[in-house]
Amino acid sequence: MRILGIDPGSAATGYGAVELAGKGAAGGLVHVAHGVLRIDRSADTSQRLASLHAELRRVIDEVQPDVCAIERIFVAANARSALVLGQARGVALAALGEAGRPVHEISAREVKKALVGNGGATKAQVQAMVKRLLELPKVPPADASDALAVAISQAHAGKLTNLGMRSGRRRRRTSLRAHFAAKGIT
Repeated sequence: MRILGIDPGSAATGYGAVELAGKGAAGGLVHVAHGVLRIDRSADTSQRLASLHAELRRVIDEVQPDVCAIERIFVAANARSALVLGQARGVALAALGEAGRPVHEISAREVKKALVGNGGATKAQVQAMVKRLLELPKVPPADASDALAVAISQAHAGKLTNLGMRSGRRRRRTSLRAHFAAKGIT
């Protein structure tokens, strides 16, 4: 399964693709591609968004992902920044939707927790883990590293989903004692 991660931004949008190699929970991750799409800041808003859309479609066509993941928007202190970021994120969602790929949204906190084990991890910690997990020779640029982290998080979440731990549904908890008793183990 090939997963494309997107880290939307107003000036730079990162993308990163990974592939699950092998089957089951033991399958490893393989780096496919990554990069940063930089849009001409001197162009007007509609031209910048159209350019971002075209570049994302090009990436989708090249990578041919089975599933996509995008970083969920955060609450920003600056309303203007949040609006501009929301526009870039909307364009990314539209490009992914137009391509007919399933799209999952993941918060930055969930990404950090999935990669580092701590939702409050630093950007440097996440970048180091991306480099290590994908066995890359060097840390990718920040926006591309963030997008790869989103893709890796989705890969991990997909493995859990395949094990029957679907989001939005709680599994009934049983104690270990009850579990072993049901199996006839004392």
